[in-house]
Amino acid sequence: MLLAESTIGQPDATLVAQALLGYLQEAGLGRLNWSAGAQQLQQRLGFLHQLVGGAQWPAFDEAALLADLPAWLGPHLAGLKSLDQVQRLDLTEPLLARLPGGWAQRQELDRLAPAALEVPSGSHVTLDYGDPAAPVLAVKLQELFGLTETPTVAAGRVPLLLHLLSPGGRPAQVTRDLRSFWEKGYFEVRKDLKGRYPKHPWPDKPMEHIPTKLTKKRLGTS
Repeated sequence: MLLAESTIGQPDATLVAQALLGYLQEAGLGRLNWSAGAQQLQQRLGFLHQLVGGAQWPAFDEAALLADLPAWLGPHLAGLKSLDQVQRLDLTEPLLARLPGGWAQRQELDRLAPAALEVPSGSHVTLDYGDPAAPVLAVKLQELFGLTETPTVAAGRVPLLLHLLSPGGRPAQVTRDLRSFWEKGYFEVRKDLKGRYPKHPWPDKPMEHIPTKLTKKRLGTS
């Protein structure tokens, strides 16, 4: 579809950008390329808006993004001539550029609302900020052996909601109190799952065991 054309037959860049922005304001941001990384970034920014707010951490919901669409997306439409090209645009940089604090604030974003967390086993696990009131760390419970305190974000202000997974990757327990889980809930979970996953470690003292993503054979234990 031809969006705009000058008298010499070449699309006018300004008119094309205006047409694309107008279309997106009508059709909604769902027409953009929301990769998993871009979606998570929007959720991380939404988490900090809810937690801190103010001008430093503005809203990043669809209404807020549509309200100033030309300001944050417009500069990235330069040279684009079609909706197909817009839909291939990586939204990560445009969203980050909307922050008022520049590079320093991007570093603060990573500090307060990291995209992933290194767990005791050494794995880097992506965090889920879909519910800004309860960021989630979903990880196999064996990978947290030896850890007694619930991991946090926002410089220790917000404990993560732990989805403790079975070796098969299914939720075995949901908690914000890891120590209590090791002391009580773990033994009920072990009773239910040890028979189903006998190749994985189910120690009597999980707070003293080596964290692992390995089976007992690969770990060298019985």
